[in-house]
Amino acid sequence: MYVGALTLDILLGDVRSLKQKRSVVRPLIAELQRRYPSIAVAETGHLDLHRRAEVGVAVVSASAANCQEVLDACERMVAFRPEIELLSARHRLYNDED
Repeated sequence: MYVGALTLDILLGDVRSLKQKRSVVRPLIAELQRRYPSIAVAETGHLDLHRRAEVGVAVVSASAANCQEVLDACERMVAFRPEIELLSARHRLYNDED
């Protein structure tokens, strides 16, 4: 068993309030969950900052390759959104021996 984790550090575009931030982040999370129903995704950091967000994605799979493939696809989907800028993406892979 493998567990893959992806942490995305995101800079939001023209956002002036936490309410506007949520109107960008919530649809992003919903789209990730809709496209990849086997993942868990949540906003995990920078909760009180207007223009920054941290989104965490986790996936469990029988193979390391499948974990990496799903996490790469999630990262690409976020990176190609025009209203946000992906500052960094951190991948981690754990197996049952870790």
